[in-house]
Amino acid sequence: MPRRRHAAALALLGVFALGCEGADAGPAPTGAPKPGRASSMAALGDSITAGLGSCRVYVACSRNSWSTGGAEAVDSHYQRLLAGNSTIKGRVRNFAVPGARAADLPAQAASAADAGAAYVTVLIGANDACTDDVDAMTPVRTFRSHLDKAFGRLGKGLPDSRILVASIPDVYRLWELGRENADAVRAWRRGICPALLADPTSTLPADDERRRRVADRVDDYNDQLAQACEAYGRRCHWDGGAAHGVRFSLDLVSKADYFHPSVAGQNRLADVTYAGRPDW
Repeated sequence: MPRRRHAAALALLGVFALGCEGADAGPAPTGAPKPGRASSMAALGDSITAGLGSCRVYVACSRNSWSTGGAEAVDSHYQRLLAGNSTIKGRVRNFAVPGARAADLPAQAASAADAGAAYVTVLIGANDACTDDVDAMTPVRTFRSHLDKAFGRLGKGLPDSRILVASIPDVYRLWELGRENADAVRAWRRGICPALLADPTSTLPADDERRRRVADRVDDYNDQLAQACEAYGRRCHWDGGAAHGVRFSLDLVSKADYFHPSVAGQNRLADVTYAGRPDW
């Protein structure tokens, strides 16, 4: 598989509130789902899928999630499935947690299995690369072992369910765009993704090399995500690098940290990841 430039997205904050509601959790209507349409879903991952920074306050805001969001401003996977199949209404869970790493994915997968989700989205790996320094990044082999364990739990607990695996967005491009923006630089200096964004205005060779090492490691993570999905079988769909390929501008990120997707950014992720999704 050709290697692509990928980069990470995460939050390294100590306290995360759950101040924004998730998708509509009203009573689910009765009736059989339409053929090929999931009647329930779950989201696994980190702060991107949790919608961090997409509300007016800097908290996890799952109602704006590209995957499970129920807000009108985001045409999420859940909203699109709901439009074609009313039986999914209220049958949606978001298990993504800000700060989660691949090591946390098996437990999230177990939760999705317990919930009986017919459709599961996965976006993970940001925090494995966005560590305090490059030497602390999760080794590629360890990363893959966590993926295999998580997919194993999904396969055992949800053998008939469909899985969508999204690639990690290109935050290296975000650094390229924001390194001369005073507001972005100020936000990044508060501790956002230190391995990549520490000393964001530095042009020293050592800093350039550090950033490249992070980007290369995330390339490796995304390759492993694609390979793990392929190994899972026909019920798993890799986005083909669509999320990574989003040309994020500063207009698509939260002004709280100039890192996480804003509402518009979440909507864009929903667009590109759903566009290539099979109708199974």
